[in-house]
Amino acid sequence: MKTNIFMRHVKDSLKSLKRNGWMSVAAVSAVTVTLLLVGIFLALLMNVNRVSTQVENDVRVRVYIQKGTSKKQQANLKQNLEGLAKVKKVTYRSASQELNSIVGSYGSQWAMFRGDQNPLNNIFMVDTDSAKDTISVAKQAEKMPRVSEATYGGTTAKKLFRTVATIQRWGAFFMILLLFVAVFLISNTIRITILSRSDEIKVMRLVGATNAYIRWPFLLEGAWTGLFGSLLPMLIVDFGYSLVARNAHFTEAANGFSLYPNMPFLLWLDLGMALIGVIIGGLGSVVSMRRYLKA
Repeated sequence: MKTNIFMRHVKDSLKSLKRNGWMSVAAVSAVTVTLLLVGIFLALLMNVNRVSTQVENDVRVRVYIQKGTSKKQQANLKQNLEGLAKVKKVTYRSASQELNSIVGSYGSQWAMFRGDQNPLNNIFMVDTDSAKDTISVAKQAEKMPRVSEATYGGTTAKKLFRTVATIQRWGAFFMILLLFVAVFLISNTIRITILSRSDEIKVMRLVGATNAYIRWPFLLEGAWTGLFGSLLPMLIVDFGYSLVARNAHFTEAANGFSLYPNMPFLLWLDLGMALIGVIIGGLGSVVSMRRYLKA
């Protein structure tokens, strides 16, 4: 297509948006509401996936060493643990380090158990190749000499992963439903535009205009509707996400988990919303054109 013809289609599509007035405003508003909810769902789902991945990577086997175990016996136990299949790394943590972690997390009232009154065990933190390997490694470690107990975060992680899967399914369902509503409203707007210009379209056909030539302005009108409808959701989602990320005590330093940093996450999210807006706008136009501009 020649550049001057394309620019003419662009001008015609913008004029048509202006000519339709409140119908165009209604379509843009529908896209705005839809993309606002879609943007929120996308930000939520992507960060839920990120945290679930971080949790999965953080699942470890905690091997509790029996009290009274000598340093030589501890060294032998560590060597045996490192020799297990699927074990990536073994790290020693003393009972005092474990108690300090509890004091830091739950308050200074636990400091009274420091020294000889510390009821905690020395432990080995065993990192495995994957979260699925923690179960078998824990069972093998529990049978070793000088081990009082071997636990893993698999049960909690499994519950989290099931919750994540549920959020993903329902989030995807609602996003698809919202996008269908937006496509329906845009298609109705384009249909009214086509009906209002039916005489003009007939004249264009009589003088030899192709269907492609007639369709382009309507296709661009739908794309403009989607693009304009994505602008406000971008601003709201960017502001809201920045506010949450800044004020939520959900930092890697605090608990090992973190949200996506603002940049480039918000840039990609904005581009995604704009692209979704253009696609559903164009799709709405296609739906109307197939019904009212048949060859």
